[in-house]
Amino acid sequence: MASHVAPTPIHPGRVRILRPGSASTKSKPGPVIYWMFRDQRVNDNWALLHAANLASSLSAPFAVAFSLFPPPFFLHARARHVNFLLRGLKRLETTLSSYNVPFFFFKSYPKDSIPNLVDRLGASSLVVDFSPLRQFRSELDEIVERIGSHVAIHQVDAHNVVPVWVASDKLEYSARTIRSKINKLLPEFLVDFPELSKQTVEWVGEKPPKIEWDALIDEVNREACDVAEIDWCVPGEDAAKETLLGIKEGFLTKRIKGYHSDRNDPTKPRGLSGLSPYLHFGQISAQRCALEARSRRNVSPQSVDAFLEELIVRRELADNFCYYQLKYDSLDGAWEWARKTLNDHANDKREHIYTREQLDKGKTHDPLWNASQMEMVCYGKMHGFMRMYWAKKILEWTSGPEEALSIATCLNDKYEIDGRDPSGYVGCMWSICGVHDQGWKERPVFGKIRYMNYEGCKRKFNVDAYISYVNKLVSQTKKRKPEGPLDKLLSKKEKK
Repeated sequence: MASHVAPTPIHPGRVRILRPGSASTKSKPGPVIYWMFRDQRVNDNWALLHAANLASSLSAPFAVAFSLFPPPFFLHARARHVNFLLRGLKRLETTLSSYNVPFFFFKSYPKDSIPNLVDRLGASSLVVDFSPLRQFRSELDEIVERIGSHVAIHQVDAHNVVPVWVASDKLEYSARTIRSKINKLLPEFLVDFPELSKQTVEWVGEKPPKIEWDALIDEVNREACDVAEIDWCVPGEDAAKETLLGIKEGFLTKRIKGYHSDRNDPTKPRGLSGLSPYLHFGQISAQRCALEARSRRNVSPQSVDAFLEELIVRRELADNFCYYQLKYDSLDGAWEWARKTLNDHANDKREHIYTREQLDKGKTHDPLWNASQMEMVCYGKMHGFMRMYWAKKILEWTSGPEEALSIATCLNDKYEIDGRDPSGYVGCMWSICGVHDQGWKERPVFGKIRYMNYEGCKRKFNVDAYISYVNKLVSQTKKRKPEGPLDKLLSKKEKK
């Protein structure tokens, strides 16, 4: 078990010492490097604050480094995802510059670029983000192995309000079992952030090379062009803050009152927060969102409470699952009762069987399912309620639960702007494998997994209105002819 420390003003439980390092024999300690991965922001970033304070305590400078996985990119991300990330980092580099913080960018595996940078700069300490995903953890293990033992390595969970290793030391069964644990710890962890100060220790080491952002974005568009970028959501911290607190359309300033009643109605997209892309890429802090929401609870208590449940309890339950269950995207990661019932019904006759290609193209007999798939393909975002129906139908229309889970995970990661996220994996596992759910009435194919059908959707919302909404969305996407580079379109949206 890694030890914990707090040489900075942040809660001691938020920092883990992966390696303590050793006292430097040099007259001046080397710089501190922050390897940014999951939390791609300057403001409200506990990991960046920790790096800054650690550097200050050593009277050393600090820098930020980001390493973009080479093609096929991290978990096979497409242009939709990688360029959203790059456009956000382009803005982040400018913000860091205003704090006198160098930004190193690499196009290589972090296990290669980060140890190399630490060695070249003679760094004394490395601060790293936290992610529960296997690929990140494997990369981090390699980095720790390759960096000299004299370098201190600290990990900071800047993504969760309550750090995953503090919230619980085991795999939690459901929201019910983790909710009280998290709520009990909120007074300690749900606190405001100190301000990041300008770096005063001059950076005298290697200077970061100039980053050709436009060329990088063009290259990604060529490498991963099968899923195009979206233009309805502007990347970056400023846009994230505008989505949360904007005067005209901000979630907490204009739309929060409808969240409690409208968030499960796919025909009312304004009822959603619109924050998931920014939370996924770490361009806004969940803790900042929670603080701002809590301060406005008097406006709409039910909606704020519902939002905080999703933002904190449900998101952190997903991190808990992926952290303590390494088979988080496999039938082997389901509860025993769910594996048994799915295997018992694996050979049940299916009325319809579709291939992965047919599902990808939205070519089924069900117009509601097709609409949900095309909303995701064209818009990069499927309504949360529809994601449940969508995944459960994949279970019903494929040869067995293993194939269903594989296809659902693949399509979610391919098209959703917030794909490759613990919440996405847990959403697929909940829908298909009953994770964080309970057993229900047994039926063919599903066994005791919760069932959803077309008629049930009709009772909850206007199905025809949703299909019409998506058809219009798809039509607009196909007709749209950009006047120039996407940057220009995004700039227009930012100005609005």
